[in-house]
Amino acid sequence: MPPEVKPEPEFQPFVPASAGPKEFTAPAVLAGVVLGIIFGASSLYLVLKVGLTVSASVPIAVLSITLFRAFSKAFGMRKATILENNVVQTTGSAGESIAFGVGVTMPALLLLGFEMHWLRVMTVSVLGAILGILMMIPLRRAFIVKQHGKLVYPEGTACAEVLVAGEKGGATAKMVFIGFGIALVHKFLTAGAKLWSSEPAAMLYTENEGTGTKAGLKGGQLSGELSPELMGVGFLIGPRIASLMIAGAIMSYFVLGPLIATFGEKLTEPVAPARWAADKPKDEKNPGLIRNMDPDGIRVTYLRYIGAGAVAAGGIISMCRALPLIIGSVGAGLRDMRAARAAGTGAAAVRTERDMPMTVVLWGSVALVLALALVPQLGLGLNLQGVLGAVMILLFGFLFVTVSSRLTGEVGSSSNPISGMTIATLLLVCLIFLVLGRTGPSAMLTALTVAAVVCIASSNGGTTSQDLKTGYLVGATPVKQQWAILIGAVTSALVIGLTMLALNAAGVHYTKKGLPADAVLAVPPDAPTERPGRPYDSGELLDPNEYRVVHVRAGEHEKVKPGRYLVTAEGRPVYRADVPISQEEKTMDNGRDAPKEFTAPTPRLCASIRASSTGRWSGRSSSPAR
Repeated sequence: MPPEVKPEPEFQPFVPASAGPKEFTAPAVLAGVVLGIIFGASSLYLVLKVGLTVSASVPIAVLSITLFRAFSKAFGMRKATILENNVVQTTGSAGESIAFGVGVTMPALLLLGFEMHWLRVMTVSVLGAILGILMMIPLRRAFIVKQHGKLVYPEGTACAEVLVAGEKGGATAKMVFIGFGIALVHKFLTAGAKLWSSEPAAMLYTENEGTGTKAGLKGGQLSGELSPELMGVGFLIGPRIASLMIAGAIMSYFVLGPLIATFGEKLTEPVAPARWAADKPKDEKNPGLIRNMDPDGIRVTYLRYIGAGAVAAGGIISMCRALPLIIGSVGAGLRDMRAARAAGTGAAAVRTERDMPMTVVLWGSVALVLALALVPQLGLGLNLQGVLGAVMILLFGFLFVTVSSRLTGEVGSSSNPISGMTIATLLLVCLIFLVLGRTGPSAMLTALTVAAVVCIASSNGGTTSQDLKTGYLVGATPVKQQWAILIGAVTSALVIGLTMLALNAAGVHYTKKGLPADAVLAVPPDAPTERPGRPYDSGELLDPNEYRVVHVRAGEHEKVKPGRYLVTAEGRPVYRADVPISQEEKTMDNGRDAPKEFTAPTPRLCASIRASSTGRWSGRSSSPAR
């Protein structure tokens, strides 16, 4: 007789469904909102610097336990329950995921010749974040409950273990604060005391023009960035992912860069996207030629786009390989909507099975898309193009929220390929618009809006699934978690939008370099006015005049390269805004170092995809400063 197979025991959360401890309280929500804003702002800076973020759930959970314990001892307050700490991390986790979506999409507006209007950034942030949460709710039972034991959700499981350990008295924030202190001291010694360079670099090639001797690896460079935030990312993402990132740097500076420098040394014409500099005749040492580029110039002009293409190819391949999973997940989510409604919304439903009503999810998603269409700065509108964009937001949004939620359960939030999903969305939208013959600036803005909303929704959908997994393990009430992350998403998105604008403004400087004296630009009647910022707001370079803001897109003017310009009322350019996402000058006109640029590759790839679908090229040329 074969041995009898015993059925697996039914899962029991840490807090039984029959228990009713305090959970969705004002102190817990307020603490989550504050921590979400802090982690969201820091995550936005990180994604603009290196193109990735890490899950904030675990550090927020640790801080929540520590802060509530400290307040309890200091003021005699009651001890926070494990479910209240779970609400804190759920509310606060939204900031990190929204920051990623905003950071990889919104800067592309500048590259395509649009203003990062505050209403545009904040609307996309808020509505995209809410849409991701609503679209994840129907998938909770399919992924979190039915796939328990198969989808591990690493950050969500780790966060549950932290909360349980804190409830038992074993959790401490000591190591978190030690890391914070080390990072603070390191940053002060580097940026404040200037004891060492934050970005050391060594050229691997030397050339003596007098003797004609050459030595080393032409086009090669050994460099790095000694920053505590990157060190922290390395600890969190682990040796495997960190090694892959280092492998990309080695491939760029030791293989591809030297190959481009070697084969391009004899060329007498620039290779796209480089071109002849407007202020340099062909018989001078022109920075558009590969032989005149340093390793950083090769990186900016060529390697950056090769890397972005590799990201796009990887995203497309991953999507094709996961196509059966996508179809199965979407089908399971649709089938499970009826079961979720029957089991999760009734008055007699078990506490740990109560979800937000499906009517709220469905009508809320439709209302969000209508709201997006009614904001004129987003390029949708109540017309054929706007309706098509709204349909694509709903279709691609649910598709990639499903994919993101499933992949988050397998590889975690930090390794979730949201960039690939965003690029795939943009490629599909551009292909549809190209077939329909819509290739103007309005179509460019609509395509980027669709991709941005889908990106933020997918990112926040993955984070929501991690939070719901944590809640499932500790015994939280799903509907209360869903309201908590909605509150956290709205508050964090509002602040992240302002943070994005502030970081961009802080990184912009104005220059007169390379402006042709005889150029005249068309000034739109509704062009905004602006005074020049640094370095023209200090000392002898003060310029109190107001100018009109004009954007020049790729291919629109033969004498002026694409960019953002301050012009006179007659249209003569006086300054060019050197924006941090596409910085061309390392020094300002007053000789000081320019603000640090944003080096994340995804916004540039998004702009290149959209521009190439209109028959234009938005890549920038190498500049003399490079």
